[in-house]
Amino acid sequence: MLAQARLPSLLPRLCAFAPRLAMSSVTGTFTVQQPLNYRGGARVQPADGGQAEEVYEPATGRVICKLLCSGEKEVDLAVQNAKAAFKIWSQMSGMERSRVLLEAARIIREQREEIATLETINNGKSIFEARVDIDISWQCLEYYAGLAGSLAGEHIQLPGGSFGYTRREPLGVCVGIGAWNYPFQIACWKSAPALACGNAMVFKPSPFTPVSVVRLAEIFTEAGVPKGLFNVVQGGVATGQFLCHHPDVAKISFTGSVPTGIKIMEMAAKGIKPVTLELGGKSPLIIFSDCALENAVNGALMANFLTQGEVCCNGTRVFVERKILDAFTKEVVKRTQKIKVGDPLLEDTRMGALINRPHLDRVQGFIKQAKEQGAQVLCGGDLYVPDDPKLKNGYYMRPCVLGNCKDDMTCVKEEIFGPVMSILPFDTEEEVVERANNTKFGLAGGVFTRDIQKAHRVVAALKAGMCFINNYNVSPVELPFGGYKASGFGRENGRAAIEYYSQLKTVCVEMGDVESVF
Repeated sequence: MLAQARLPSLLPRLCAFAPRLAMSSVTGTFTVQQPLNYRGGARVQPADGGQAEEVYEPATGRVICKLLCSGEKEVDLAVQNAKAAFKIWSQMSGMERSRVLLEAARIIREQREEIATLETINNGKSIFEARVDIDISWQCLEYYAGLAGSLAGEHIQLPGGSFGYTRREPLGVCVGIGAWNYPFQIACWKSAPALACGNAMVFKPSPFTPVSVVRLAEIFTEAGVPKGLFNVVQGGVATGQFLCHHPDVAKISFTGSVPTGIKIMEMAAKGIKPVTLELGGKSPLIIFSDCALENAVNGALMANFLTQGEVCCNGTRVFVERKILDAFTKEVVKRTQKIKVGDPLLEDTRMGALINRPHLDRVQGFIKQAKEQGAQVLCGGDLYVPDDPKLKNGYYMRPCVLGNCKDDMTCVKEEIFGPVMSILPFDTEEEVVERANNTKFGLAGGVFTRDIQKAHRVVAALKAGMCFINNYNVSPVELPFGGYKASGFGRENGRAAIEYYSQLKTVCVEMGDVESVF
């Protein structure tokens, strides 16, 4: 529930922006009445919808809708719609595409509160965080709108007045497959560079969070993209397989787990399709004794407890120099115990509900196993039942800090994807760098120290794609984001993403006669 003073003015706008979508800013009252597929510029039911899957509101455990999974026929219709729209969009100038993306960014910015509320209801994260996600989303569209008009090849002078040039061309129909932790933001991270380069996109959100991405599709249509340029198909594994195998799909961008990423890579290989994979992580956060302690504690909280810990780049292995281990641990535990858990739509809530019951049970299983292996639960880790009776079936737990951790413990090696921090002591820089890199993952890493030379030296040694110095989980759209090793390859955001949504054509022009060797 948003502040009561704002409730009367907000509800009419919520109804206006989504006709026949019964929604409210009060937890436990949201239902979906419209189709959740989007094709050809309109919401549609899938042409061959398979089994219906229940979609839950994490805060209450209520079913908010039943999702019809898209079959092969629906996927083909979405791809063919996108293919037709691509012919129009790809022939527009970069400046024309820029204006449309800017208009979409403006709409998102104006409807920030409504979209953030939608995201919170379907995902479970706090409204405070959801607003930040929506801000990052419209900023992403603005950023790539700025690049769209400047995309160009180069001219190369050759001997005898001959020359060559390159053209940066779109790929065609791209597929985006999103995760449930940042549904709207991930869709923007994938679609903005794709559309800026002249591509079309068919997007499949997670079946756990199908609601907000359809709103993005409507916004793109409202902003002026050709109908069919951004389509949404809903479903699970089978729907994803139909997309990956479709012969008219030119590229696949996936955010999710390592096992699923491996399968997508295998399917893409059969069609020789380029892929971008943003997969899991078990990232190190290194706290040196010369850090600013309060700032390091803030960083550790940011690195572990955003979105209920359901963040792939979280720094969940917190290495603390032994000299400050006790002081750091005491302060982290103190701060963690003050985190307010509960109704994600309340303004002062800082941790909402985990995505669903099976995931909550999985996180609880990791904590139980950690205790069995000798870790000490310093705070949290137990289920939390809010006082509000309508929240009693929600998926809540108290954020957890584990002490006495060892590198070979499961909680230290495996991605938990929940609000669980593992603290590990270290003595030397060389030791901690070696231990930090001793993982199959390589998505992110962080360093807290006042010694800037040491900071740069350590991040240079970390085998991770996204590193932070004296901060954590800061994701400006201007900076590329992606991982090393099992955390995937390819990059989201920044100019680097342009390389993954376009292809170069080289043209060689001879100004004289061809000299034949025959």
